Amino acid sequence: MWHNLSRAWLISGWLGTLAVIIVFSVAMGATLSTSALLLALGMVPIMIIMISGAGSSSPTVAEILHTAEAADKR
Repeated sequence: MWHNLSRAWLISGWLGTLAVIIVFSVAMGATLSTSALLLALGMVPIMIIMISGAGSSSPTVAEILHTAEAADKR
């Protein structure tokens, strides 16, 4: 199931859910600072996904172990 989801769908779904939570908090009488805190806390995972996806791919275990062998010269 997770293989069929793209990053754009995940981000848009997350932002949609975040918008619903913010709207409900305002409708229930939450203060502006509480809604801003919810927004900030909800944006952190999206920023991490966007930052981590912008760079190159993470090294595999084999690549990490191979560089450790080369450094020891064994």
